Amino acid sequence: MPTSRSFASPSAMNRRLFLTATGALSLGAALSACGGGSGGSSDSAKPVGQADIDKAMKTPTELTFWTWVPNIAKEIALFEKKYPAIKVKVVNAGQGTPQYTKLRTALKADSGAPDMVQIEYQAIPTFTITNSLLDLRPYGASKLKETFVDWTWGQVSGAKGEVWAIPQDTGPMGMLYRQDIFDEHGIDVPKTWDEFAAAARKLHKADPKVYLTNLAANQPAAWHGLQWQAGAKPYVTSGTDITISVDDAASRKLGEYWGGLAKEGVIGVEPDFTDAWYAALNKGKYATWITAAWGPVFLSGSAKATAGKWRAAPLPQWDSAKPSSGNWGGSTTAVIRSTKNPIAAAVFAQFLNTDPASAKMFATEQFFFPATKDLLTDPAFVGDAPSFYGGQKVNQVFADISSTVNSSFQWPPFLDQAATDWTETVGKSLADKSDTVRALGSWQSRLTTYAKDQGFTVKGG
Repeated sequence: MPTSRSFASPSAMNRRLFLTATGALSLGAALSACGGGSGGSSDSAKPVGQADIDKAMKTPTELTFWTWVPNIAKEIALFEKKYPAIKVKVVNAGQGTPQYTKLRTALKADSGAPDMVQIEYQAIPTFTITNSLLDLRPYGASKLKETFVDWTWGQVSGAKGEVWAIPQDTGPMGMLYRQDIFDEHGIDVPKTWDEFAAAARKLHKADPKVYLTNLAANQPAAWHGLQWQAGAKPYVTSGTDITISVDDAASRKLGEYWGGLAKEGVIGVEPDFTDAWYAALNKGKYATWITAAWGPVFLSGSAKATAGKWRAAPLPQWDSAKPSSGNWGGSTTAVIRSTKNPIAAAVFAQFLNTDPASAKMFATEQFFFPATKDLLTDPAFVGDAPSFYGGQKVNQVFADISSTVNSSFQWPPFLDQAATDWTETVGKSLADKSDTVRALGSWQSRLTTYAKDQGFTVKGG
């Protein structure tokens, strides 16, 4: 998902970003340096004793933190209050892709990189492959595993158990729907994708101006989330070996399903986060939004004309006996390997996202959807019942969904290429109402060629 579009809610934008990272560092050169393993290296990581940590946290130090999180000064103040010798300089180097591009430039020049950096889950492999992140295990990060929802820990962990970042917020996927439109047309909330397809046909036949949903043809992030829910394993990386299966059986099932609905003309495929898309939501053109846990806050600020009419539900299921979901968005705090203050930086990354007051502040000040188990069971959080959703406890809905997200989904170390190729193949097929299953094959072919050209040993495809 491009990061250059404007959004009504900067915090919500953080939750839904989908990196299109491009490398100022040569990926091929990085692979030559990598030479196998987990895609990064933790050979310099040595156990750090508590005495060393105590000494470092009492030593006057200035840390630089690149982040686009708005109004993060309050969380920073909590850290500086506990560790008064450590000062944190916050730099907004851009949101998502612009920040990643600047970071790669700084890493390549070996000058100007921050100590800590905001980084989305899907971007982590693009920085571990270049050996740019610090393994946080020697600084006590492994002990935090049980603090976080299982799948988030899987997203920040390396193949050898490395901890590359600390989770901050998440975007488990669910469905927001218009209760009034469902009631008007006698549609029950679909619990399976078959029921969803039947409802799409029924609704559009009854009112040709209304669609059950819009699957944006410019949105690779949503597609990856749906792949995640369907059990697809499009990327499996081990060092310089990668298995690419973006057209595996689960993905072809998605292609046949969504491509079929698009061909029938019973769903929309227009680009999302555009003026026309916002207007469509406000005018009731779409009866659902397949979105993520950041969606409720975002929608309440973007479709005010529809206040009180929306409700939340889990995604329809492929197998109702095995509820599952994917994730779309969310980010972490990572430490750059070249930092001269690894202890202080690592302690900061952990404090920021696990200190109870700081972690809760992200949920109440920035409206991030939490990654910690404590917050996802906090009555004050899950009990919130906004009037925009008719008093429904929407946080509870998405907290329950979070427990169904598969923990094994992986991202590629060349996400920029994956996103670009998806848009030009699968996304184009949706927009053109052509053969989406065939387009999946083209996506597979293009990515395979790219990976081989970069020096990966490619399996599958």
